[in-house]
Amino acid sequence: MENLLSSAASHDTLPDTFVFPADQRPPASTAAVDIPVIDLSLPRDEVRRAVLDAGKALGFFQVVNHGVPEDAMRGMDAACEAFFRLPAEAKAGFFSEDPARPNRLFSSTVYGAGGERYWRDCLRLACGAFPVDDATRTAWPDKPHGIREAVERFLVPTRALGTDLLRLLCEGMGLRGDHFAGDLSGGDVVVNVNHYPPCPDPARTLGLPPHCDRNLITLLRQGGGVPGLQVAHAGGGGGDWIQVEPVPGAFVVNFGHQLEIATNGVLKSVEHRAVPDAARPRTSVATFILPTEECLVRPAEELVDAKEGPRYRAVTFREFMRVYKAVGARRESVEKAFRI
Repeated sequence: MENLLSSAASHDTLPDTFVFPADQRPPASTAAVDIPVIDLSLPRDEVRRAVLDAGKALGFFQVVNHGVPEDAMRGMDAACEAFFRLPAEAKAGFFSEDPARPNRLFSSTVYGAGGERYWRDCLRLACGAFPVDDATRTAWPDKPHGIREAVERFLVPTRALGTDLLRLLCEGMGLRGDHFAGDLSGGDVVVNVNHYPPCPDPARTLGLPPHCDRNLITLLRQGGGVPGLQVAHAGGGGGDWIQVEPVPGAFVVNFGHQLEIATNGVLKSVEHRAVPDAARPRTSVATFILPTEECLVRPAEELVDAKEGPRYRAVTFREFMRVYKAVGARRESVEKAFRI
């Protein structure tokens, strides 16, 4: 708990444990690469094509006019920012370094053999029941006042948005509209509220290391208009990092490894990372839609070429997570573990 970054009044110097080697923190490219912004209020055929094209091209896109009420988004932002402003003693009861706990507050994480840590605090919340039940609510923090209600008002329509995006992808790829329903998207919905305090030397550290998401689909609300999300982009031939500029009211959408396996590689799980800011705090909210633990994830038959066969082996989500944690979250390692 003493290492919680958000409990310090300020940070004058960057501790050595947060310093990454230069080859692990290449700067973002200055190339002008725009992440597509898709208006979901347009005709469905047009939206379907745009979502699939953006997913194939970059693996990341932003959506606006998505149906999540603005007051729900603003309420979530305000509640989460207020949570991290609480004094340390008010957050202490929720702090845990046990990764098996579905609801907890933690700070940083050891990354790689060198023991470097990254510059963020995280409030992780899980929701397995919709409509949200009392057991779920009471497992969430009760401070600041109203945070449980704010999380529920945000989470329910955000999950619905993710479900609709999955249906659009199905329609675009020629799958049944409910192909991703059931166990493939029926696990806990997990929310990571990532808080990146102002950093005294952001050029020498990272907020999150390069990684690919483990889940099916991710919806990220970038908070406060402060940029920090960067996406790997091979379009220039050098594997550049490009910065995703916040768009007011938008969600950033990206795909996890489960969607890549389930679509036989038609859609990719793309590496991304986060960087802190020298002067401004940043609080973002990532909503992850996951399979159930025993769900067998395998390529859809409709997307498997009869001659080439599947590109990925079938795997339960539980087994996937065991391997994912063992090899690390980098794309190359996970690809090697599950590619046929």
